[in-house]
Amino acid sequence: MSEHSLKIKQLTFLSLTSILIAACQPATDSKQNESAQETRFVSTERSYYGTLEPFASEAIYFAMTDRFVDGDPSNNYPEQGGEHNTFQNPLKGPGNQMAYVGYMGGDFRGILNNAQYIKDMGFTSVWLTPIVDNPDHAFSGGEPIEFGGAFKDGGKTGYHGYWGTNFFIEDEHWVSEDLRYQDLATQLKADYGIKLVLDVVANHGSPAFSMPSQLGDFGKLYDKSGQLVADHQNLEPEQLDHDNPLHQFYNRKKDLMQLSDINESNPAVLDYFVEAHSQWIQQGAAAIRIDTIKHMPNSFWKKWADEMRERHPGLYMFAESYSFDAEFIGKHTQPENGSISVLDFPGREAMLKVFENPSSDYSELLSYLYLEEGPYANPYDLATFYDNHDMSRINTDENGFINVHNWLFTSRGIPVVYYGSEIGFMAGTSEHQGNRNYFGQERIEIAKSHPIHNALKRIANVRKNSIALQRGLQVNLDFVGHTAAFYRVYEHQGEYQTALVLLNKGDVSHDFVVEKYLSSGDWVEAFTGEIITVKDQLVRKVPPHGVAVYWLNQKNTNSDMVTVLDKLMQ
Repeated sequence: MSEHSLKIKQLTFLSLTSILIAACQPATDSKQNESAQETRFVSTERSYYGTLEPFASEAIYFAMTDRFVDGDPSNNYPEQGGEHNTFQNPLKGPGNQMAYVGYMGGDFRGILNNAQYIKDMGFTSVWLTPIVDNPDHAFSGGEPIEFGGAFKDGGKTGYHGYWGTNFFIEDEHWVSEDLRYQDLATQLKADYGIKLVLDVVANHGSPAFSMPSQLGDFGKLYDKSGQLVADHQNLEPEQLDHDNPLHQFYNRKKDLMQLSDINESNPAVLDYFVEAHSQWIQQGAAAIRIDTIKHMPNSFWKKWADEMRERHPGLYMFAESYSFDAEFIGKHTQPENGSISVLDFPGREAMLKVFENPSSDYSELLSYLYLEEGPYANPYDLATFYDNHDMSRINTDENGFINVHNWLFTSRGIPVVYYGSEIGFMAGTSEHQGNRNYFGQERIEIAKSHPIHNALKRIANVRKNSIALQRGLQVNLDFVGHTAAFYRVYEHQGEYQTALVLLNKGDVSHDFVVEKYLSSGDWVEAFTGEIITVKDQLVRKVPPHGVAVYWLNQKNTNSDMVTVLDKLMQ
């Protein structure tokens, strides 16, 4: 039984119960009879929605903390690491190209200083890379990383946060004397209405072996009290001793480069990470993003998710399962595997095909949506994105960025935008070609008048104020060439909104004539507030690389539309 079918059956049961209750009430006067009839009418009303997940109302700005803005130079520690220094560590490429594998200075203060900027763009949540303590040296083992290289960790630092050594404390590079994680979460929520997404790792710790000699805390793991609970001791995984308590947190096999591979079958591991991750939820994190979920068995994540939700009911979680196979990543979303949503990698693949290629066809986006049947427990709960820190940034021009944002913020899913995309920052570059380069305050000031930023701000704020775009069913009309037209429909518990979305990624204006599934009534132009009374058709010219959105704030009355909505809810 699908999630939508279950919801309809639940609603039908409630409706029948209301009818029986109303029918059994003693009718002492005509007003009570009228009231009973009204109860019967209201309670049998059908609901139409894509999701009721509260977090679906969010739009997420993804920032690598170290690479966003340096708001407090006192936590840069430019001399840290000595011979294995952790500051900047540039990789030189052809011409003047540069990438960096050391810390660049970004911190919590830089995030907070620019919270109004993030809010003004239309974002309501910020996903930060992991906040936990990482080693204080550049890694001396492995193969040396070079400009444009991949799958090599030699010479790199934990600036990204994914090499945790103590998952209970913040790394010293992020905090200021008066601004720790809890302070950041509290102030973002209270002053800007912004929530924090906690990026968590359980699959691995830091690089743990192949060093000429043991260096700092690489391969070590500490608990809440600062006690050492695991130590790889610079040994190859196959050399670990299962009878050594300090080795029992780790698997005796290699997985990702020289990273310590966490032993998911050790009950102490589950306890450690549930306790650590819960601590940050208690300090104000509103949702969780899970790193490298596919590298640990679903049985582990099921136990972890159950325990996290027992402690934090209603917690929204989404995961990185780096695969473009929808059937594969969809398994994470199923109840037997923990009901964990995922980043929509197949969607990312489709978006690049369409928005990197000006001659592409909008119809190439349809296959990843799975609006009726598909591998996901609910496709509307997926986190949708077009690039991130682990893959090349989208390689397109200003119009391409504008077009992809118009799609991302109107189609199904929870939109995620990687820092800098609002100006096309480092477009087309991979991780060690500049994808993760420092953004900085100067670029933020430039961004405020940038065409990509302005168009993003425009459509993101429309979504921010539209429950239909956030949670509504998607009903597609025409996806042909450079144009696409579709509805988003939300009708539930007395709240009604249908959004009509018209997209044009072409270089010339396009005249849309919409008749199919169109309900008569007063439609509101979302950007201007202009009201258009519609009977049989809606006509609108959409400019090049433009978007139009209309809202109908009443129930749909078009019988063909109702038939489609009923089918989608089955």
